[in-house]
Amino acid sequence: MISSDDFQKLALSLPEAEEQDHFGKPSFRVRGKIFATHWVQEESAVLKLSLDEQDSLVQAQPDVFSVTPWGHQGWTRVELRRVDRTLLEELLTGAWRRVAPKRVVAQWEAGRSGEQAAPPGSPARPRRRRRAT
Repeated sequence: MISSDDFQKLALSLPEAEEQDHFGKPSFRVRGKIFATHWVQEESAVLKLSLDEQDSLVQAQPDVFSVTPWGHQGWTRVELRRVDRTLLEELLTGAWRRVAPKRVVAQWEAGRSGEQAAPPGSPARPRRRRRAT
């Protein structure tokens, strides 16, 4: 079982994650894009998953995962009382990756693997020089 506080802490632990209201419910965003919403009273969350992930999880654990009205975009309801914590952490991270800018994800991954990340603001790849005409 995942408590509301635990879910909030997990979501906000991801780089640049912020909490904002979304139609009366807490939503978790990175640079304005939602990757999860929290339905506190219902003890559930909605995550942005891939359609393949959504399909396999709903089929394997229908008591934990269900398709929302926005399911065609990957939005999947998760029952926090029933979900495995490790699986939830993995899915939440995947949802964050789907909406986070590639550079933010790359810097986070580099930090986790011990590699040196590019400094903030540096180009993702070297720019090509123009030929003098």
